[in-house]
Formats: sequence, structure tokens, C-alpha cells
Amino acid sequence: YGVSRTPVREAILRLADEGLVEIFPQSGIFVSHIPLAALPEAIIVRRSLEETTTRMATERASTSQILGLHAILERQREADKAGEREAFHQADEAFHAAIAEIAGHPGIWKLILQVKVHVDRFRWLTLPQRGRMTEVIAEHEAVMAAIEARDPASAGAAMARHLERLLADISATQHNNPEFFDAQSQPA
Repeated sequence: YGVSRTPVREAILRLADEGLVEIFPQSGIFVSHIPLAALPEAIIVRRSLEETTTRMATERASTSQILGLHAILERQREADKAGEREAFHQADEAFHAAIAEIAGHPGIWKLILQVKVHVDRFRWLTLPQRGRMTEVIAEHEAVMAAIEARDPASAGAAMARHLERLLADISATQHNNPEFFDAQSQPA
């Protein structure tokens, strides 16, 4: 591909540092399994941070920012109708990032991105479930309704419920896709 070894080696080492690949000298590099034990902790951290940013965004959101969130939700609806998981996932990420931006703390979203690396791998396995994308949209609509009502407590609670759903889905998702999970570690 015309790429020197150094940037490729650095990229692989970064993937290994993030736990996404495992390096076995003289054997190869393999995609790692999703570590079950790490999921609950990452979800709890994400929930706490996003509950806080959602409360803050509710207090600060301008009319145009609220319209922007509605536009993102509409993109999610369109992706759901078309069955486009990638577009749905991108709109989902945009929704959460926009809330952190509205809160005035986009750096918190950058921190969340680092924490949720394995959670995203797990989330991709939940999207094919019948009705899952529609449920996510309904959860986002509850967050939006509370933001529009200028009710920080309800908005934060709606975001917490939305993200807690991931905790409830771990067992069923692992059961349906055991080949993707690290069987050695179980959630605490």
C-alpha cells in the first residue's frame, strides 16, 4: 500500500494499548475479544459523565441548538427506516457529542470516547436486534423532551436510563454472540 512500517507499527501498538488487538510475537496480531469485566465500569463512567453534561446542556441550550438535536434525531429515524446501522451509529454519536458541546464541555465527550472503546464494540452487536434502533430513538426523544422542557433533573434521568439499558443488555448480547467476548472475565 506504499506505507512505511513505522506508522503501521505505531498504529498497531496504539490498538494494542487500547485492548483492541493482541500481539503474539512470531504468531500474529489478532482482534481481541470484548472484555466482559470492563463493560459495566465503562458504562457507569459514561452514564455519570453524560448525565451531568445533559443536565448542564438543558440549562444552556439555545433554540437553534435544540433544533440541531432534532435534526440529528431525524437522521437517526431515517437511518432506522433504511436499516443503515452505520448511519444510525454516526447519528447516535453526533447526538451525544452535541449534548456535551451544548453543555460547554466538549472535552468530556473526548474523555468518554476513550472510556467507551469496548462499549462501542458491544453496542454494534445490539443494533441488529429487532426494534433496538427504534428503542434508542425513543430514549433519545425522552432526553429531548426534557431538554426542551428545561427540566435538567428529568433530562439527566432520561440520559441515565438510556445508558443503563446497555448494562441490562450485556448478558443477552453475550449469550447471542459468545464468540466475540472474553469468556475468562465475567461482569462484576
